[in-house]
Amino acid sequence: MAELVSHHRGNPFLDAVCQRVIGAVQGLVLAGKAPVLACHHPFAGGTPRWPEAGEAFVAAVAAHMTELVPRMGRQVQTNEVRRCCGLLGGFLEVARETGLPLRLLEMGSSAGLVMFWDRYRYELGPHRWGDPTASVVLRCDWQGPPPDLSAPVSVASRRGCDLHPIDATDPEELRFIQSFYWADQADRMELLAAAARALPGPAPIQKVGAGDFVAREVAELPEGVASVLFHSTMWWYVPREEQRRVASAMEAAGARATAARPLAWLRSEPPSMDHVEIRLRTWPGGRDRLLGRAQHHGRWVEWLA
Repeated sequence: MAELVSHHRGNPFLDAVCQRVIGAVQGLVLAGKAPVLACHHPFAGGTPRWPEAGEAFVAAVAAHMTELVPRMGRQVQTNEVRRCCGLLGGFLEVARETGLPLRLLEMGSSAGLVMFWDRYRYELGPHRWGDPTASVVLRCDWQGPPPDLSAPVSVASRRGCDLHPIDATDPEELRFIQSFYWADQADRMELLAAAARALPGPAPIQKVGAGDFVAREVAELPEGVASVLFHSTMWWYVPREEQRRVASAMEAAGARATAARPLAWLRSEPPSMDHVEIRLRTWPGGRDRLLGRAQHHGRWVEWLA
């Protein structure tokens, strides 16, 4: 294990080195290359036993070191589709307030599964939204009042950016995403696979940094649509200088926003390790508000708005 980690150069926390190790080794299980370890992985039909599971894990690392080292160089990407449960209320709020179709702009899209939030069916505790016949159903425990689920909403366009875009319609790339899911959470893997199958094709994601993407996309705000920049659990991976670039571009664009050319910034990001905050800032005006809180993987949402 020390040898494997010694090859990594960077920030151990921001680079999520622990998750990279777990993901690299689980990638072996998903590819059928670590059958002994698979016997301890619930998603592979196994049952963990201790200390055998730990011994099998270390043995897999030793046996596949040359394959694991380059894999450690890839950034963690999870594409947790259930995060849409918290974001939904923010999109509906923008649609209700502006009365305009939404122009979606996503930072850190990865495979773009969250980008297609409007194609899923939602069961938010007792509340329902979306097409009853949708192949993907997102369920969560819900606390507080519901958002305005009656707000008419339509998506005019969708576009995203990522330094390492993933095509979830490619089985190998889908396994890469799955490798970062905890071994006992088979339901998350099944939901991810269902969302990937529901994609109309590879998501429209540009291989470009957040700063360049945002500066270009909000340089001019189209009339007749509400431009919505959104992201979920990715902000802490963005270098501070690039964060400032994004914020500066949004402030400048917000100053030019009008009722016919509105702008919104929807974030689902963690203020701490135990939950995320769902925040919405809208222009003209620049009003910023806390809409709710949610569990990192969207298993519960506490709506405050």
